[in-house]
Formats: sequence, structure tokens, C-alpha cells
Amino acid sequence: MLNSVTNIELLKYLFSVLFVALLIGASTADTFAKPPKNHLKNKNVLVYTKNGEGFVHDNIPFAVASLEKMAVEYKFNITVTDNPNYFTEENLKSIDLMVFPSTNNEVFTNDAQRLAFRRYIQSGGGIVGLHSVVGTERNWEWFKMLIGGRFVWHPKYQKLAINKLDGSHVSMEGMPGIWEKEDECYLMKELYPGIKVLMAHDLTSLNNEQNEKVKELTASFHRYYPAVWHQDFDGGVAWITALGHNKKDYEDPTYLKHVYQGMNYVASRVSKKDYSKAYAKAWNSPVQFK
Repeated sequence: MLNSVTNIELLKYLFSVLFVALLIGASTADTFAKPPKNHLKNKNVLVYTKNGEGFVHDNIPFAVASLEKMAVEYKFNITVTDNPNYFTEENLKSIDLMVFPSTNNEVFTNDAQRLAFRRYIQSGGGIVGLHSVVGTERNWEWFKMLIGGRFVWHPKYQKLAINKLDGSHVSMEGMPGIWEKEDECYLMKELYPGIKVLMAHDLTSLNNEQNEKVKELTASFHRYYPAVWHQDFDGGVAWITALGHNKKDYEDPTYLKHVYQGMNYVASRVSKKDYSKAYAKAWNSPVQFK
């Protein structure tokens, strides 16, 4: 009888040890999970900061500083410029992807620059656009299609909720299902139907001060409105976030992870460019849908 009791107690002890070990393993699994592959390593990244006449965000120097830190951490090459003359086919052939951090209004000074940028995309290039990139080149139809729309208005800067719609997309890994942050809810015209929405503003999280204007501009969307999206377009790859108004965002780990994962996704999709696929002879040539 004594041996039977002892064996039962021993089994209980072993079970408890195993249970604790499983709990510890489960709680640390995410900590020690293999990080996603760094597709940015050795890539050439162009950060273009030009703004046309009009409002210029004060977040741009902070965005650039954060991207320069990323370049060191993730071992990619970075070129920062606000000079539109950089946009020649010869210069862009060596660029793997571009980042437009809060560019706004007309950022090219002639159509030759526009054509060079368009042919870069058509050859297989990529772009990551932050915040007011959706207010860039507002009169260029092709650019608005690439970016996904044209900014028209936003309610006041405030705390709001952004919902993750596509948790399976690699750029959404580890992002909150409901991301509550202070930002601007950008509303747009000419939303391009080819975009694939990754995150959406929950319009019910906005305060009611400008409710009528919000309803007017978002009537067909009802509650959820695009905030982050990606698409393959005209030979290239675009990943766009309308978030990131405040310069403090560029010190926020969650937002920086958001940007990095968007860049890493685009980097995973671009390889050696093929200019034989760049068919445009003019900046405003009709899109060849294939």
C-alpha cells in the first residue's frame, strides 16, 4: 500500500513538472520565434523627401533619421535626396525600392523625371509610401493609380482605432488586431479598385465633432475605411500606409515595425529589374493592363 501511494505521488509530481514546463515553453515561444527573413539586406533604398508648394510635414526629418537607423540595423544601403533631378533612368537602375515619407503635392519638376520614375516601376521596382504620399502628384492619373488614391481631407488629429483586416499578410505579422493610436484619418477621392486593404480605420472610433463631413466622404464604406494597403501595379509593387502624421511616430516601436515590415515585404518582391518590360514612352501613356 505504501509503494502504491508513493507511486501515485511521484506521478503527480512528474505531471506538475511537465505542466509547468509546457506553460513556460508556451509563454516564451513568441520570444524565441525565428524572425522573418531580412529581405532588405544589401538592397539599395532611395528615400525621396521632396515636397511641392503647400503644407510640409515636420515629421520628415524624423522619418529619415529612423530609416537611416534601420539601414544600419538591417544592413541595407540608403540614399536620401530631395532633388528631383536624381530621377533619371541611369540612376534608378540601381535602386531596388523607394520610400516616399510624407511627400506632398508636385514632387517632380518635369515630365522626363515622371517618365523615369514610371519606367522604374514598370521594370519591376517598388515603392513604400508613408502618410501624405497620398497627396503627392495629385494631377497625375498614373501616380494616383499606383499609390491607390488621392487625399482630399482628414478630420482633426485624434485618438482612433485601426483594425487589421488581413492577418495572413507578411507585413501584418505581430501588428495589433485593433491598433489604437493618435493619428489623422486620411480620406480620399479616386480610390483605385486594385488595392488590397490590410488595415482599416474604424470610423466609429472618431469623435463626433466632424461627423457629417466624415459621413459625406465615406458613405459607401459605412464603418471601415482603408488605412494601409498594397498592390501589384503596372509591373511594380506598392505598399502604402496613410498613418504616421506625428513626428513621435518615428520613435514608436509599433509604428516603426509597421514601416519596416512594409519595406521588407516590398524588398521580398523586387529582384533584378527588367527594363525591356518598361513600355511607357511618355509619362502619361495609357496603362497596358495585362
